[in-house]
Amino acid sequence: MALETSAEAPVPVRTVLQAVGGWIGKLGRIWVEGQIAECKRRGNTVFLTLRDPIAAVSAQVICSRTVFEAVNPAEGARVVIFVKPDFNATRGSFALTALEIRAVGVGELLARIERLRKQLATEGLFAAERKRALPFLPGVIGLVCGRESAAERDVVQNAQRRRPAVRFRIEQSAVQGPHAAGEVMEAVRKLDADPEVEVIVITRGGGSLEDLLPFSDEDLLRAVAACRTPVVSAIGHEQDTPLLDYVADLRASTPTDAAKRIVPDVAEQLALVTQLRDRARRSVRGWLDREGAWLDGVRSRPAIADPVREIERQAEQVDALARRARQCVDASLHRAGDDLAHMKARLLSLSPAATLRRGYVIAQNAEGAVVRSAAEVTPGEELLLRFAEDELIVTADTE
Repeated sequence: MALETSAEAPVPVRTVLQAVGGWIGKLGRIWVEGQIAECKRRGNTVFLTLRDPIAAVSAQVICSRTVFEAVNPAEGARVVIFVKPDFNATRGSFALTALEIRAVGVGELLARIERLRKQLATEGLFAAERKRALPFLPGVIGLVCGRESAAERDVVQNAQRRRPAVRFRIEQSAVQGPHAAGEVMEAVRKLDADPEVEVIVITRGGGSLEDLLPFSDEDLLRAVAACRTPVVSAIGHEQDTPLLDYVADLRASTPTDAAKRIVPDVAEQLALVTQLRDRARRSVRGWLDREGAWLDGVRSRPAIADPVREIERQAEQVDALARRARQCVDASLHRAGDDLAHMKARLLSLSPAATLRRGYVIAQNAEGAVVRSAAEVTPGEELLLRFAEDELIVTADTE
């Protein structure tokens, strides 16, 4: 509960310190993780300075020699301590009383890294679709590395050997220890804010799992994932795989490999351009040769070589076809004339006029009907007698 105070009714210092001690006492016994930054022994008591691996804060830990020597951790070791927070109201000092100390072993570190890896993978920070492509020919490269480190020399020298015009923005920071993750994170943010930097390389040499632990820090990984500039991870050797390798846009096996994959070799590129130019020249020359051969073949054809002769040949063919057409028409007309003569002869032979010329007569009544017998004629009826050349009207007599 908050203290009720005012300028007219202040509380004494002892009351404030007692309240603080009461609030801290409510924490109970807790497990705390950190790195031992300092260790001092005084009789049967050991005084430790426990530093946070990321933030620049620390706390005093007091433990008995028996508790400390059960593990006997060295300075710089990561430990988990079961403590009881205490606040000394008389001196106004805060300390943690250690009840049990456990060293953080490699197995536990690996398990923590694996849990973090699964968590970040579930969030999509390792997804291939979010990784950005590196520029083909970067003009300015941001480099995060240790102070005067071999990794810095490897990247810079190999990159400048491949392309002397390349420039670097180098941010040196701690690459191991309790402050490494924070310093690397700050360097990455600074380079990412520089509009001239086209790609950022985070590099250091090889080391133990504990040495490379800052490059699996969750805050650093999320900062790298949030960068707008492509990031290359070149940590340790081929077998070293901190979680930064999964979050970065490109993972290089070594610092030297990073320089080779980021900066193209100018000599190799010039050789490639020359090779491609020669291939293009050969391709164009081959195409021109093929087209020239085709043109020569076309020009050597009779229709192109002697066009008048081709016209004459076509004219001769037209004349021959005209002759054949006339012959066909004449033959058709001759056959048609013969057929007509034969048809005329047949018609003449069957014509009634031919019969009449032989002396026959056709009798027709007034209606024009042919009289076939005498019974069809009545006395006094006029009949038309048709001869071969003329006709005669007669009157039928009685019997």
